[in-house]
Amino acid sequence: MERLHQARQEEHRVSEDTNGRWSGFFLTLEGPEGCGKSTQAELLAEHFRRSGLLTVVTREPGGTVLGDKLRALLLDPAHGEMTPRTELLLYEAARAQHVEQVIRPALERGALVVCDRFMDSSSVYQGNGLGLYGESVALLNRFAVADVTPDLTIVLDLPAADGLRRANATGSPDRIEQRPAAFHERVRKGFLALARAEPARVVVVSATDRREQVCCDIIRMVTDRWRQ
Repeated sequence: MERLHQARQEEHRVSEDTNGRWSGFFLTLEGPEGCGKSTQAELLAEHFRRSGLLTVVTREPGGTVLGDKLRALLLDPAHGEMTPRTELLLYEAARAQHVEQVIRPALERGALVVCDRFMDSSSVYQGNGLGLYGESVALLNRFAVADVTPDLTIVLDLPAADGLRRANATGSPDRIEQRPAAFHERVRKGFLALARAEPARVVVVSATDRREQVCCDIIRMVTDRWRQ
């Protein structure tokens, strides 16, 4: 808690320094199943809202009425016959709606947007995980997001097996969680490769640390990026 208090004081200073010049900040949280993204999104939102910043927390797939309906389709184990290309296109459709209806308007209002998964999940899950051609995934990502891209992406990393144990402990596994261990290993490796390829935007944080420590680490990264 002391670390969170210190981080909050730091955030107040950054907020004052950027007053009148901040046009929104887009933070995305990525990682394999069970890495704690949703928990971190809520902790971060609580911190930044207490600091007086307009903060929007959202997720993919979802965030809109249409997106939530597509999410239900995508995660329902009953749709095991869904092909990789169909899966990718449904994710991109949800993303395009999400960007135009939620993310872009929030950024234009000057909000901090914290998004649980975004375009990198398609690059990794449908690209690395399912073996779809990387350029095709990248092209559809660009079409869906237009000019809205993250200012900072945090990859919460942990061994795939550990993440699956965490995820399965919270309830019945969804369609993605039910996939073989080899798929989830490819996903983890894909996120780590992404961080190596784009170190200026993508930062890896260990998800095995205490959640309060992870939150403090992310807060410092965000406030440092605001200074730039």
